[in-house]
Amino acid sequence: MRSINPATGEVVADYEAHTPEQVRAIIELADATQRTWRRTTFAQRATILHAAAMRLEARKDELAELMALEMGKPLSQGLGEVQKCAWVCRYYADEAEGQLADVPIATERKSFVHYEPLGVILAVMPWNFPLWQVFRFAAPALMAGNAGVLKHASNVSGAAMAIEDVFREAGLPDGLFAALLIPSSEVAAVIENPLVRAVTLTGSEKAGAAVAAKAGAELKKSVLELGGSDPYVVLEDADLDLAVDACAASRLINSGQSCIAAKRFIVVDAVHDAFVDKLVASLGSKRVGDPFDPATDVGPQAREDLRDELHEQVTQSIAAGAEVALGGVVPEGPGAFYPVTVLTGVRPGMPAYDDELFGPVAAVIRVADEAEAIDVANDSRYGLGAAVFTADRERGERIAAEYLEAGATFVNALVASDPRLPFGGIKQSGYGRELSALGIREFMNAKTVVVA
Repeated sequence: MRSINPATGEVVADYEAHTPEQVRAIIELADATQRTWRRTTFAQRATILHAAAMRLEARKDELAELMALEMGKPLSQGLGEVQKCAWVCRYYADEAEGQLADVPIATERKSFVHYEPLGVILAVMPWNFPLWQVFRFAAPALMAGNAGVLKHASNVSGAAMAIEDVFREAGLPDGLFAALLIPSSEVAAVIENPLVRAVTLTGSEKAGAAVAAKAGAELKKSVLELGGSDPYVVLEDADLDLAVDACAASRLINSGQSCIAAKRFIVVDAVHDAFVDKLVASLGSKRVGDPFDPATDVGPQAREDLRDELHEQVTQSIAAGAEVALGGVVPEGPGAFYPVTVLTGVRPGMPAYDDELFGPVAAVIRVADEAEAIDVANDSRYGLGAAVFTADRERGERIAAEYLEAGATFVNALVASDPRLPFGGIKQSGYGRELSALGIREFMNAKTVVVA
């Protein structure tokens, strides 16, 4: 299991993979520990989650540097990610008991729904937010009384071990949360283990389909958060400065490597040219470089093969008629760097229109009016997030609530996750929800209790 610095190509560290026997032992310990953990009080669990938040904050500089080394995240963004992990720990420490309280049901007898944990949950997590993706699963799962075993992306094994350390330092019982250092090819065997009760995955469509098929064959619950090609609709009455600020910021989240980053900018004809001019000026001012440099806005892509795949999508779109308003040329020298790029004239049949571009590339699509904008926004196999910009808040709310096909829709703001709000997608962006009360209930048995 090797971590490589994407800014330099140098090896950060090698980690010895767990053997099948070690994996089984880790799962057995998680199961045994969970049987005691589930009988602890919410107050006891909350004490540990609050301690985990404090440990995260105490180690924030170290953890941000680790993410910069392993996957190229700019330091300032890494510090923000650590703080968000502390937030989700504190949120569930404070809210879980109320979210999982018994729910009385009016019948002829005493009846209520009682939530109880399922047991050991497998989390298959990606490299792009190596701490946040894990903590947004682990905080609710642990507060609910479950155990967690983590199969992290191989290039961020250091982050996986660091998360283990944070929970250990916080006082979590030994084995209740553990990293499995295994390749993706061994995930199926983990799902087959009868002690693993459910699985959650954040990742690609291909990985999601494979995990869902295996979980289904084993009759185990699964939650999937997959890719996205989020549309941002800019109407003729939008505040263009506000829209461009939000669009530029969203497109460059995590150097463009975010499922909920804005990817398709759908702009009505009346303001298209002005929007493009402002977007190019904004994105063109961003600095691509060393993630350890505080002045860097955009770090390298996480791996060179991912950078090359992104560039191939750009070149195919250009060959099909898209025009380059900014960037589009791979820089010389070491590292998996890619320039901030703006493509205009994007149409169906181009990768920039049809597929997810996982990097700092903005695809601008010109439309005639609101109706066409909505049609184009929904003309995607994805449905994770979406946003609309308009001076008429009621108009924007109507479009966001009733017409845009996505798991989360925002008006005059960029799409972002929040522990208090449900997070997840529809269509090929997956199913199920994380975060909020809905998220903590995903891996619970909603047990009906009737007392005569």
